[in-house]
Amino acid sequence: QVQLVESGGGLVQAGGSLRLSCAASGRVFSIFFMAWYRQFPGNERELVAGRNRDGITNYHDSVKGRFTVSYNSTNNGMFLDLQMNSLKSEDTAVYYCGVVVGGAKHYWGQGTQVTVSS
Repeated sequence: QVQLVESGGGLVQAGGSLRLSCAASGRVFSIFFMAWYRQFPGNERELVAGRNRDGITNYHDSVKGRFTVSYNSTNNGMFLDLQMNSLKSEDTAVYYCGVVVGGAKHYWGQGTQVTVSS
């Protein structure tokens, strides 16, 4: 199993910045994709930004140039931060850290609310 702990999020004015952090522990060697997702009310979860084990990152078109993921790996686990700049009201959502392991199994964090006031 993989455990994910998220931190960050909160309320910010439009144009401001927030940083989300995700720490993965457990069977991290089985992770081949780690990412941040978000979910708007009544919608399915969508990929915001992610990184595969080869270091390739990808971003949702709506966040390109504004959001950046940064990755780190230590003996204590894997870490993926999401730096969000130039936030817009339409970025308001619940953000989840998620990983994909062998067998296409997903693990999710508990989610953190990001609210951008206009």
